Amino acid sequence: MPQQELEFRGINRKHLEMYFAELGGKQITNLYPITYQTDDWIGEILSEEELTITSTFKVNRVYIRFTANDGEALKEIIKKFRVKTTRIGG
Repeated sequence: MPQQELEFRGINRKHLEMYFAELGGKQITNLYPITYQTDDWIGEILSEEELTITSTFKVNRVYIRFTANDGEALKEIIKKFRVKTTRIGG
């Protein structure tokens, strides 16, 4: 089964959990790795940590992993997830 790990910075872990649920994932675990699952894919929040950019600028960093039944399903779920995590500045 194909899988891919992604890193997100500056997005709250709870928001990422909400996005998994909005995409149809059912929460399976509450502890790391926090796992969401459907018939076609599994999404896992592997860890969250604070990243220090400068002495006063810190952001969170969250690692997630997607596993899917096939390569096409993997590409599709990552595409949908990235739409939810896109941030447009102004």
